[in-house]
Amino acid sequence: MGQKQTGNSNNRHRTRKRIRKRRRSPARSITILLCVILGVFCAYKISPAANQLVPGLRINSANAALMDFENGSILFDKNGTAKMYPASMTKIMTAVVALEHINDLNEKVVLSNALFQPINNKNASTAGFLPGESVPAIDLLYGLLLPSGAECAAGLAEHVSDSESAFVKLMNDKAQEIGMSGSNFTNTTGLHDKNHYSTAIDMAVLFHYALAKDTFYEIITSPKHSAPSTNRHEAGITYYSSLFSKINSPEFDGGSILGGKTGYTRKAGQCLASLAVKDDKKYILVTSGANGNNQTQGLHIDDAFTVYTAIGLSL
Repeated sequence: MGQKQTGNSNNRHRTRKRIRKRRRSPARSITILLCVILGVFCAYKISPAANQLVPGLRINSANAALMDFENGSILFDKNGTAKMYPASMTKIMTAVVALEHINDLNEKVVLSNALFQPINNKNASTAGFLPGESVPAIDLLYGLLLPSGAECAAGLAEHVSDSESAFVKLMNDKAQEIGMSGSNFTNTTGLHDKNHYSTAIDMAVLFHYALAKDTFYEIITSPKHSAPSTNRHEAGITYYSSLFSKINSPEFDGGSILGGKTGYTRKAGQCLASLAVKDDKKYILVTSGANGNNQTQGLHIDDAFTVYTAIGLSL
C-alpha cells in the first residue's frame, strides 16, 4: 500500500512539473506576444488611433479620410476602409496612368466618333470637345480633371492603350503598386458599376501619389483652363473647375482649399478629394456618400470646410 501511495505521489509531482513547463514555454509566450503586437497593428491600420479632430465631429458624408500631406499618415477617418463608389474621383487614377504613359503632353490626340456614343448614352459630364477634334494631351488632362470630361478620359485611354479595357488594366496594376488593396476599377470615368469601387483611405493614398506629380498638382489647383484653337473650336475652349465653380471662396478659418476633384453618381452620392493648407501645413481629405446630387447644396464641400476648420482645435 505504501509503495502505491509513493507511486501516485511521484506521478502527481511529474504532472505538476509538466504543467509548470507548459506555463513557462518560451514558444508559447512569444506566440502570445506576436498576436498582441499584430492585433495592435491591425487595429491601427483599420481604425487609426490618431483621430485628431474634435470628438463627435459631424459630417454629411458616409465615408471620410483626412491625410497629412507631408507624411501620408491618416489623422481622421469615418468608415475609411469601408467599400464605397468613387464616382468621378476615378479620373484621378485615369490622369495618373495617362501622365505615366504619355511622354509628350503636347502630342495631339484625336477624339474618335465612336468614343462619344457611350458617353452620350449615359449622359456623362463632358468638357465640351467634339467628335473628330484633335486636342493636345495636356488640354485633355485639364478637361479631365477640371470639368470632369468623360470624353477626355475616353480619348486618353484610347490614345494610350487603344481600348478602355486595356487602359483599365493599367489602372488596376497601378492601384496594386501603390497599395490600394480595397479598390477595383472597371472604367476610366467612374460611371457606376458594382465592381468599380474603392475606399476613402485608398483614394487618399491615390490623391497623395498623384499630387507628387508637378503637372497633376498644377492642373488640380487651377480654377480654369483655356485650350487653344483646334480643328473643331477655332476660338479655343475654356472650362472651369467643378470644385471652384461651386464655392464663393476657398478660404476658411486659418487656411484655404487649394484644389480638388468632385464626383457624383446616384449610388456614390456626392464625393470630393481635396487638398488644403492650414497654418502652413497641407492636408488631403477624401469624402464620399453625401446625400445630395448635382442640383442640390454641395454637402461634400460643406464637409471639407467642416473638417479642415476642425484641424488643430482643442480635443
